[in-house]
Amino acid sequence: MEKITVADARKVEAIGKQVLLQGWVRTRRDSKGGFSFIELNDGSCQGNVQIVAPGELANYESEIKKIPTGASIAVEGEVKASPAKGQPTEVQATSVRVLGGADSETYPLQKKGHSYEFLRTIAHLRPRTNTFGAIARLRNQVCKSIHDFFQEQGFLYIHTPIITASDCEGAGELFRVSTIDPEKPARTETGAIDYTKDFFHKPAFLTVSGQLQVESFACSMGKVYTFGPTFRAENSNTPRHLAEFWMIEPEMAFYELTDNMDLAEAFLKRIIKDALERCDEDLRFFQERVDKEVFTRLKTVLEKPFLRVSYTEAVDILLKSGQTWEFPVAWGNDLQSEHERFLTEKHFKNPVILYNYPRTLKPFYMKVNDDGRTVRAMDVLVPGVGEIIGGSQREERLDVVESRMKEQGLNPEGYQWYLDLRRYGTVPHAGFGLGLERTILFLSGMANIRDVIPFPRTPGSAEF
Repeated sequence: MEKITVADARKVEAIGKQVLLQGWVRTRRDSKGGFSFIELNDGSCQGNVQIVAPGELANYESEIKKIPTGASIAVEGEVKASPAKGQPTEVQATSVRVLGGADSETYPLQKKGHSYEFLRTIAHLRPRTNTFGAIARLRNQVCKSIHDFFQEQGFLYIHTPIITASDCEGAGELFRVSTIDPEKPARTETGAIDYTKDFFHKPAFLTVSGQLQVESFACSMGKVYTFGPTFRAENSNTPRHLAEFWMIEPEMAFYELTDNMDLAEAFLKRIIKDALERCDEDLRFFQERVDKEVFTRLKTVLEKPFLRVSYTEAVDILLKSGQTWEFPVAWGNDLQSEHERFLTEKHFKNPVILYNYPRTLKPFYMKVNDDGRTVRAMDVLVPGVGEIIGGSQREERLDVVESRMKEQGLNPEGYQWYLDLRRYGTVPHAGFGLGLERTILFLSGMANIRDVIPFPRTPGSAEF
């Protein structure tokens, strides 16, 4: 008797094996011929394996014919070739044991369609659905591809802090981390909150990015990356924003903007290639049930070289397009999703890397071009999503970084450790960030970012 997964039991190679399967019942139907069909899933794959439970089993009438959807069972039996269309195998059961029941009156995942909005209210159970099982497997594969890609390229994986005193983006949308009692905070003589009495003796926050810290390792180890949770206290109730999400941030010494572009393109293509090869069944599910353009979109991005277009050229294209925009287009304005998708889906019909953005739009750490008006920033745009990667060549000149900090209202005194990287052995370096959840949206065609992370954190919601 071999304990195997449902995924393995569905393979023709399993035919003839005596096996033990354990999982959750999706459906059960009883035949007039004195046997029952049970659809079993254990999360190892999209599809179920059919269990044929004969009436001769000792507990057939007393237990098997009463097994509800959602119950967990252990099945012993032989894998056989299935006569039914669409499934290569089935399991002829010699034993079916109920491990955990499920009250059919209260179990919320019955055999019917459920809205994504409803499923968010039972996020602890939604991994048992086809959609969210597929999301979990796809997310797992993408994470593996990320590590495989960078490890094979000679990068070191660096763990950057979750709690920080630095605001990487300068946007101020930070979650405070504090042990101060909000009802009775310690105060200074002037009445201000006395942060010397706080745990870290200063204001501290959840990180918005690991970039600043990972730069210190790039400026000593060469090629590094960090991959972890990041946080934005941005009051945005949109299908594209989360308060907690995962970011992949590589940083490379001796890289300029064009090197950064090359790496970002290769990286994104590797993720897509692995997903197509290893998540075929799940992607076919998304193609059939969620977005009919999934394979077309992924193959377009995988097979076409990314076009490289300056921000200035993109603005000119948008102004001459004859389109009506919700957000006005002008040089100096940030591009919105509607502009980015027009460029990739209608104008170029191709993935695009936009570069050289106005300095006023970008953070202090991006390298200023010789024109003084633009910085060496880049955004990778793909059909169906718009921006999926943002990055830049970093400003390695100490005096320029300091002036840019002051220009954006930041106090250089709080960033002396970061400025030391420019004081001692400064080098050209570059990096980018890829949001994991936006990547899953792109791969799956799902419409709402709340549905591609296990437990979404959004304004007014921190459940489970």
